[in-house]
Amino acid sequence: MNRKMTKGIHLSGVSRSFGEIRAVDSLTIDVPKGSVAVLLGPNGAGKTTTVRLITGSLKPNAGTISVLEMDPERDGDEIRRRSGVVPPKPALYDRLTGRDNLEYAAKIWDADASRITEAAARFGIDHALHMKVAGYSTGMRTRLALARAVLHDPEILLLDEPTAGLDPESARAVLDLIRELAGSGRTVIMATHLLHEAEGIADQVILMGAGSARAAGHPTDLAARYMKDPVVIVDAENRALLKGLNRYEGVKGAVWNGALHVTLESIEVLPDMVAGLVADGVRLTRVEPMAATLEHLYFEMQRQLRQADPVAIPPPEVPS
Repeated sequence: MNRKMTKGIHLSGVSRSFGEIRAVDSLTIDVPKGSVAVLLGPNGAGKTTTVRLITGSLKPNAGTISVLEMDPERDGDEIRRRSGVVPPKPALYDRLTGRDNLEYAAKIWDADASRITEAAARFGIDHALHMKVAGYSTGMRTRLALARAVLHDPEILLLDEPTAGLDPESARAVLDLIRELAGSGRTVIMATHLLHEAEGIADQVILMGAGSARAAGHPTDLAARYMKDPVVIVDAENRALLKGLNRYEGVKGAVWNGALHVTLESIEVLPDMVAGLVADGVRLTRVEPMAATLEHLYFEMQRQLRQADPVAIPPPEVPS
């Protein structure tokens, strides 16, 4: 890949420790301009530290970082000027109104004040700009922080758990913004543990564990790598008869998870398996080939990586 052409975000062998804790360990990622990269992983995987390293607010102990072909250690002020950042707990001026907060940010970024109403309306906070931020709910504070982050039309958007505390409508507005910005050439990195947020917007999913990128690629490519065998969800009125399902040709395994998740050698064996079950008196209520959603992919990647390196990839938290 030609880095002179992409002008995106590049980390190579980056490490960062806090005392004896290695928050980021030999992290290498490449996010081209105009793309959306989603950092996935449980709490403590290194997502927030990675975002802070990209902006230059933290310095790496090792490795190199390039953001818009600049070094965050040397050009941190310029990178931050051209970036919009939404941290997990945005710092706002509680004694000021929402409009005051945005006007102050506009002056700092030398942004056109006429964008304030537009940015606030995009995230459904325009009706509350006259109120002091101290009276805002958690979701309102997040929406105000998002509006502030896009005031100066940044080239890079760094979102750390951006939909925390948002209602579904506001969360959808955030995801729509991500698609819009990437489509106009902006580069977006979103750190999250909510798998459904990355569904359909990620050009690249980066699975993080113990501060490293354990797997990275387009969701389709990752699905081909980690979910080669088709899975079918099967259920029946007389579930006890499904216990012998492994005897059918082409069935590689079956696991109960609310219903029976059956792994097949290929989808072509499914008709014969269904015919065999019916012939054996099984009253089927569900036979559904399972689409490779990001949630399924995430857990399958975690399972395989944990088998390969159980120390580096501990059992994951269940994402909400």
